[in-house]
Amino acid sequence: MSSTTLAVRPTGVERVLADDQLIVSKTDLKGRLTYTNDVFLTISAIEEQDAIGRPHNLIRHPSMPRGIFRLLWDSLRSGDELFAYVQNLALDGAHYWVFAHVTPSRDAQGRVVGYHSTRRAVSARARAEVERLYGQMLQVEAQHPGRGADEASLTWLQDRLTEQGQTYSEWLWSVAGGAR
Repeated sequence: MSSTTLAVRPTGVERVLADDQLIVSKTDLKGRLTYTNDVFLTISAIEEQDAIGRPHNLIRHPSMPRGIFRLLWDSLRSGDELFAYVQNLALDGAHYWVFAHVTPSRDAQGRVVGYHSTRRAVSARARAEVERLYGQMLQVEAQHPGRGADEASLTWLQDRLTEQGQTYSEWLWSVAGGAR
């Protein structure tokens, strides 16, 4: 693999995470991979030596709203965890959906030293709801090309949720069927 950024094109091939599988990864404070489990490597079609040290966003799917990643990084920088639905892009062009839990990793003094993410399968019911919402967020982002698209779609999302009397977390768990 080249050290330059890869231009992976989605193929439309979908991989499905089994209900009993967990994807685990860890990153440093800048989002560079420091650990991946075998499930991450297999589903992402990457070798460990090609993953470690690379930005975690190397598996970002172009159909993911930037506003969700803005929410993720805002939450993490505040020291909070975040659950989110994410569509990822494997390095062979296949895609897969996950229900992600991302949390800061702390040292013995309580300082954030990196991030830990565990991902599991997404139900068909949740995925349909998420795809609808993310499609609307992508439409908002298309109206704000370049910088500011992430903020615009995150603001749109927060406004819709406020109208419904929900936080993002409440919406997410309602889509997940309330299971925690």
